[in-house]
Amino acid sequence: MIRFLLHILVSLIAAAAGLLVAAWLIDGVKLTPSGFITAVVIFAIAQGVLGPWVFNLARRFASAIIGGIGLVTTLIALLVASAFSGGLSIEGFTSWALATLVVWFVTALGGWILGYFLINRRVDKKRASV
Repeated sequence: MIRFLLHILVSLIAAAAGLLVAAWLIDGVKLTPSGFITAVVIFAIAQGVLGPWVFNLARRFASAIIGGIGLVTTLIALLVASAFSGGLSIEGFTSWALATLVVWFVTALGGWILGYFLINRRVDKKRASV
């Protein structure tokens, strides 16, 4: 249970970092302070739920894009978060494309790094103490 909660925490922190970096780097990406938390939660949930669904669809109908599942999932999660949160807006094709790349990269990198420090190191400490 603790590992599951840590995984959720990692996803939320990585999503927040990805959205903040995209808003900072890309002119067409806007985050409002009042809707930031909502945008992060909606994005993280959408990405977590849509990932396996998009993978199964790609495996069944378009196996050539399986390598880009993370990018496709990130784009769809950005669409959902911008449509429902009110805290995230993205304007223009270039902004959408760049935001997808930036958010995907930051969330993937953040997930690996945070996952290592929060989850794997905890497991390693438990194994060492047994």
